[in-house]
Amino acid sequence: MTGPGTTPSAARQGLFVPNGHGRTLRTPAQQVTFKVTGEHSRAASSFEVVVPPGFDVGAHVHARSEELFYVLEGELDVLAFEPRVRTADDWRHWESASGRRTVRATQGTVIVVPPGCPHAFANRSGSSARMFFQSSPPPDHERYFEELLDILDHGGASDLAAIAALRARYDIEQLTPMRHDGPKHG
Repeated sequence: MTGPGTTPSAARQGLFVPNGHGRTLRTPAQQVTFKVTGEHSRAASSFEVVVPPGFDVGAHVHARSEELFYVLEGELDVLAFEPRVRTADDWRHWESASGRRTVRATQGTVIVVPPGCPHAFANRSGSSARMFFQSSPPPDHERYFEELLDILDHGGASDLAAIAALRARYDIEQLTPMRHDGPKHG
């Protein structure tokens, strides 16, 4: 079915985004390339994210959003479960009631995070990691990334109050701090 101003052929055209294309936002803390936005999909926004050494998104939870992560290159420490105890400083040592712990996700690993599930990722290696990231429903994460990267791009110490206010507007309950401390080993 077509609506006003559309033709049958326009309604059936898909989106093709070649390798290396898409709108890219860059800061020292993160690089995000928008691949599919709410303009193109009612189901999800899709991004390619370069995660530099030392970046930790911090444990957080969404009440409404569902996310999918696919590691394309490198490795990331990942959390995707409700811990026995939510500590406010570092999620790396969290454990679920069934004994689940954080894992090292390598190339080809998929992580699916339903609404209400605490999750986090961090690059503790000495080189950048790259992942495909999908968030549903669109376009909240698109707007969130734009505003977050604007805050992070101002250099120096991150404005934690501005990040907290931003996250609250976009269905993100921050459980542990976001950090960008440079490479970590061990």
